Amino acid sequence: MNWTELLTDLMNAAYGSTKGLMDLVDEDLLGWKPASGENWMTTGQLLEHLATSCGAPCKGFVTGDWGMPEGVSVEDMPPEDMLPRAERMPAVESLDEARRKLAEDKQTAFEMVALAGEEALATQPAMAPWDPTPHPLGYMLLQMVIHLNQHKAQLFYYLKLQGKPVNTGHLWGMAE
Repeated sequence: MNWTELLTDLMNAAYGSTKGLMDLVDEDLLGWKPASGENWMTTGQLLEHLATSCGAPCKGFVTGDWGMPEGVSVEDMPPEDMLPRAERMPAVESLDEARRKLAEDKQTAFEMVALAGEEALATQPAMAPWDPTPHPLGYMLLQMVIHLNQHKAQLFYYLKLQGKPVNTGHLWGMAE
């Protein structure tokens, strides 16, 4: 298996279809969230999370830089900060901000795949701060692409619930 090719192909598809779905969001619905249930992110929070859900953690796995403030360690974070409730999550202020952050996250993701290199992706053990089970670095980066895709599907259903005429083609980046 060639991790670099696999990750590159999957990242291109995930970021492309995510951007396409973001382009369907109405700016005035950034505060919207599903009416039933609890612990839902607003659309703005979901866009913020999407725009930092792959490249940023890939950087953490590859470089050890998890984006924490000086003197704060990811390993010392309490569980409620590692996986905060929706009301504590940040939100984008605009669609332009979401698009810019997604483009930056995409660039970071591709830079991290290149920086790691094929041998490290295949052989270097990596652990997530939220799960100390070691896996090959390539596997952990693949999990971050899956994370992006999971929240992309969440945005797809948010759009459906908002009455947008989205279909499976939008979910997979094949809609016109």
